[in-house]
Amino acid sequence: GAVAYERTERNCSLSPPYLPSTGVNTTLRLQDLREQMLPLNISAYIIPGTDAHLSEYIAPRDARMAFMTGFTGSAGTAVVTQTKAALWTDSRYWVQAERQMDCNWELEKDVSISSVAEWLISEVPPGGEIGFDSFLFSLKTQEDYSLNLDSSNRSLKSVPDNLVDHMWKERPPIPPDNLSQRSWQMKVEHIRNQMRDNPYEPTALLLSALDETAWLFNLRGNDIPYNPFFYSYTLLTMDEIWLFLHLDRVTEELRVYLNASCGGSLCVQLKSYDTVRDQLKKYVAQPGVKVWIGTEYTNYALYEIITPEKLMTSSYSPVLTTKAVKDETEQRILRDAHVRDAVAVIQLLMWLEKAVPEGKETELTAVQYVNKCRGKQKDSRGPSFETISASGPNAALAHYSPTEETSRRLTADEMYLVDSGGQYLDGTTDITRTVHWGAPTAMQKEAFTRVLMGNIEISRTIFPSGTRGVNMEMLGRRALWEVGLNYGHGTGHGVGNYFGVHEWPVGFQSNNIPFRTGMFTSIEPGYYKENDFGIRIEDVAVVVPVHTKYGHNYLTFDTVSLVPYDRKLIDTTLLSSEQLQWLNKYYETIRRLVGPELDKQGLQEEKDWMLKHTESLVESGSSVSLLTCLIIDVFTLLFLIWTFV
Repeated sequence: GAVAYERTERNCSLSPPYLPSTGVNTTLRLQDLREQMLPLNISAYIIPGTDAHLSEYIAPRDARMAFMTGFTGSAGTAVVTQTKAALWTDSRYWVQAERQMDCNWELEKDVSISSVAEWLISEVPPGGEIGFDSFLFSLKTQEDYSLNLDSSNRSLKSVPDNLVDHMWKERPPIPPDNLSQRSWQMKVEHIRNQMRDNPYEPTALLLSALDETAWLFNLRGNDIPYNPFFYSYTLLTMDEIWLFLHLDRVTEELRVYLNASCGGSLCVQLKSYDTVRDQLKKYVAQPGVKVWIGTEYTNYALYEIITPEKLMTSSYSPVLTTKAVKDETEQRILRDAHVRDAVAVIQLLMWLEKAVPEGKETELTAVQYVNKCRGKQKDSRGPSFETISASGPNAALAHYSPTEETSRRLTADEMYLVDSGGQYLDGTTDITRTVHWGAPTAMQKEAFTRVLMGNIEISRTIFPSGTRGVNMEMLGRRALWEVGLNYGHGTGHGVGNYFGVHEWPVGFQSNNIPFRTGMFTSIEPGYYKENDFGIRIEDVAVVVPVHTKYGHNYLTFDTVSLVPYDRKLIDTTLLSSEQLQWLNKYYETIRRLVGPELDKQGLQEEKDWMLKHTESLVESGSSVSLLTCLIIDVFTLLFLIWTFV
């Protein structure tokens, strides 16, 4: 008989006891998909966990992988054949995937394309074709699959219409949108100047990433959770601007805004979002044109219609590399946003310190509280990502977020990690603090201190302008490596001005661009002990110039996150005098910048808490020396008095 779409237990494998089962029955969904595959003569169908703009965060209507599998993690690839279904995801989500998927699905604990390809070769007969939606494949993804499959006589087949969309009867609609107005003409001319200066002489620039178009026109939307973006593409030539978006949502106000400078080459032609491929074909068919694309965020559907002689590529478009460097106004307002955000996080930590010993609070109530605190701040537009609120063993899952089913009660006996951020009209924030309300073990305290040492070492380092983050990333790990500890995630990422909380191409990975003055990045080393506890310390910092004794054009980081670290977890005997000096100076900065804001908001109790937690830290060795000197002085004085008497 028919099987209803309902929640069911996954009994295929054992899972840790701290995450209850949340499986979804996918039997009918797989049946529908396989019926669509038959007339297309494809032996398998690939379902990536991204959208047509290769976004990290996607709208609910683009969560095709989650709809098919039941797995809601942010990274993964699903593949369906006529007899099997498998999901690939990384170690952050193995436990979650086991709990959320039913027994129709196999979990493959490897994220590489070669692993997916090996599985396909074993399941698809020679000569078989593997279907995919080319809008959801980056150029590199398509190339990697082809390299792995072609030699085995299996091949990819582009399927024009997404098969999941055809069967997803209750697919979420595009949300209504009110786009904001800001000046954009100077940005267009600046990007055109970069096109003119390029020796390969591109005649057009194609923008595919959602934040590229949003930045270029100074517009924001709400199509993507936590990110103020709207579905769009842009084709910018030297004399024309084509903006592709959903025309039924374009207001008269927006039309006026985009054509206020109409005349010459600053008229924006609004075109239907669904016509981007056809319009690009028409442009490419013209003689003498050359289209510049950033390969990291251009999907294969658009790439494949540009013939090689009319194509110019770079890893990132000039819009992304330009956007990465904030001007003086952007830097100032982003700093302001972090001051207000610090107030909200201080409110959370103070409340937890008082409430947790009473035994009534959970990981989920902590999320609700910090969201409420941020919501009261000026220009708040909600969280910048799903809050990571994790205690005990849940904190060992680097990207765990609580649900009604998984939320644990907070206790004074366990470590607690909260990674959260806010969207404000003047900036985007992201901060992580790890605390312990009871008596941490010696190992927990040492691990925390070594994570803090890594954070400080990167934050205080001085480096030549143009240094790549990957060349200093090990500074965040060195103190951990010294005792055989490490962490498995990246050390930092770019952050936007009311944009994405993960803003490429800034950061510490090999494919990030060199640091320049005005770039904002997170710095976030960590350590995670499986089934026990997790530690992460994350701050956002801006790259600033620094004066050195001999050299010029040197840079350092200025931390703009302004929340104290848990003093109970800091072992000052491990810190160098330079690290301790940096920490005390940071605490002085918190007092100087956040203190007045707490006064302004009438939060005296929170200010007292902040002052208590930002008192100067003294080296343990120095404390002993001072005490010893005091004792000697007292005995000397007593001896002199006795002698005199």
